[in-house]
Parts: sequence; C-alpha cells; structure tokens
Amino acid sequence: MKKVFIGIVFVILLIFSAACSASDEEASGTEGSKEWNPEKPIEIVAPAGAGGGWDTTARMAAKVFTEEEIIDSDIGVVNKAGGGGAVGWAYVAGQEGSPYNMFVASPPLLFIPLNGQSEYGHEDFTPIANVIADYAAFAVAADAKWDNLNELFDDMKKDPSSITVVGTSSPGSMDHIQFVQIAKAAGVDVTKIKYVSDQDGVGLTQLLNGSVDVFSTGVSETVEQVKAGTIKVLGVTSEERLEGDVLEDFPTAKEQGIDATFVNWRGFFGPPNMDEEAVAYYEEKFKELSDSEAFADIRKQFGWDEMYMNSEEYKQFLDEKKGEIQSLLDELGLGE
Repeated sequence: MKKVFIGIVFVILLIFSAACSASDEEASGTEGSKEWNPEKPIEIVAPAGAGGGWDTTARMAAKVFTEEEIIDSDIGVVNKAGGGGAVGWAYVAGQEGSPYNMFVASPPLLFIPLNGQSEYGHEDFTPIANVIADYAAFAVAADAKWDNLNELFDDMKKDPSSITVVGTSSPGSMDHIQFVQIAKAAGVDVTKIKYVSDQDGVGLTQLLNGSVDVFSTGVSETVEQVKAGTIKVLGVTSEERLEGDVLEDFPTAKEQGIDATFVNWRGFFGPPNMDEEAVAYYEEKFKELSDSEAFADIRKQFGWDEMYMNSEEYKQFLDEKKGEIQSLLDELGLGE
C-alpha cells in the first residue's frame, strides 16, 4: 500500500513539474509564447519637413494602418528635419532596441553617409520593409526651348556648365544624383554639370524666374504646376509610363532612347538591434498595407509603384545599391 501511495505522489509531482515548466516557457518567451504585439504608441519619424516625400509616405502609411485597422496601436508621425535626414537618423539611432520607433527613408540614407555628411548609414539600423518606388522628374519652364530630354542633353554635351540644374538635396544626394545618372547615360560629361542646392524649397520659384534652367525633383511635385501650365516635364526616370491623370503624359527617359532609370525606393527602418519578433510583426503589417486597396489608391494618387521587400530582401538590395552609388560619387569627386 505504501508503494502505491509513493507512486501516486510521484505522478502528481511530475504533472506539477510539467505545468510549471510550461508556465516558465510562456513567461520567458520560449516555445509556446505569444507573437510580439505593440502595447504602446508607435512613432514614425519623417526626417524632413512637412509636405515632402518622406513626410507624405509616413503619414499615408499611418493613415492606412489606422483606418484599415491593420495596426491597433496609436501611430504618430513626427518631423525631425536637418542634415538631409541625418538629424532624424541620429534620433532613431538613440532609441536602440526599441520596437516603437522607426523612420521612413529613401536613397539619401545611402548618399549622405557616402559623401561624409552623416555618421549613420543603412547598416546602423534595422531594415523593416520597403513599400514603394517613386521616380524623378526633370522639369523646365513652360516657355523653355527644350521639349524633350534629348534636346536638353544635346546642349549640355556642347557646354554642360552653361545649363544650371536645381534640386532640393545637397550635392551628391538624391536630386543631384538622379539627374546625373540619366545625363551620364545620355553621354553628358557629368563632372561638369552645374548643380545648385536649394534646401530652402524655392527651386520652383528659381525655375520660373529664370535663375535656373532645370528642376530635378520627384514626379508628384510637378503635377500641379503642369496642370497650371507653368512648367513642362521633359522626362521621368521610371521603366514605363506612369498611370494617372497628367502622369501618363510624362515621357520616360527610356522611351527617348536613354537606357537608364532611377528608382526612388522608400521604406521603413527601426533602431539598431530591434527585436526579431517585432521585425517579423512589422514585416507582416507592411505587407498587408502594401496589398491593401486603400494604399493602392494612394500609390496611384502620387504616381508611386508597388515595391515591397521584407527585411532580408531590403538589406541585400541596399548593400548592392551602395556599391553602385559609391562608384558614381567617386567619379564626381564627391565620395568621402
């Protein structure tokens, strides 16, 4: 009888031990734990002022996340302008490991550190997901003598420095490099291109008053002025013509015989050492965002293309692009 009693006690102890072990696994986040979900508000940094591509992308993403109930937590967008993005990047870098902070980025995250204007590059952050492809547009005043890119580049081949190109980014950053990449493919000596940086946002005014000749900018920044009849777009850098009112009228560089494109990828990054479970959560949510009809309508409105990449795909893509950009900056004498 005593042996039977001891056996029963032993079985009870085994069951109790197994229950405790399962409880410990749940508490420690090992097998049996729940997937990560945000329990606090999420902050998205647009590392520039209001109204630009970063700001618009961040706010449109936050809008769809909320209105389509893709993410339940509150999402706030904050602007941290300065240094071509470097101020915002430094801020997020200081939130190491946080699953509640992220920023939107595009090619300047590669350009700026490569030309020595920021200590932070894409390797210093956690890539989460890319969501869109945007494109460049090269505009001139409505009464300019050029009606297409070939006419412009023919004049630049004769005397590159006689034509002034303006953009909102610094030399060696996006508005400069997107123009240089297409001009180089057209046969222009890109080392002699006269580029001026307008970081105060008056490049369009300079174009209209004749202070500069060409405005290198994003496609969506040209639409209203084209509608108003004040400027004309000589070409855009997409592979094929874009869809949408006005946008479909913009010729591509490729259809004008210039074998080059420029993609302004745009996506989201977390601080260094963001938890893998949080990254997996956001990857899934950004894929849901990208696949939604609501975000498809926004892409059409702004002339964006779908370009989703998960964290690992994004990292590989950025590593490849960095090498290409480094070569071009070195040619221009703008590499660090």
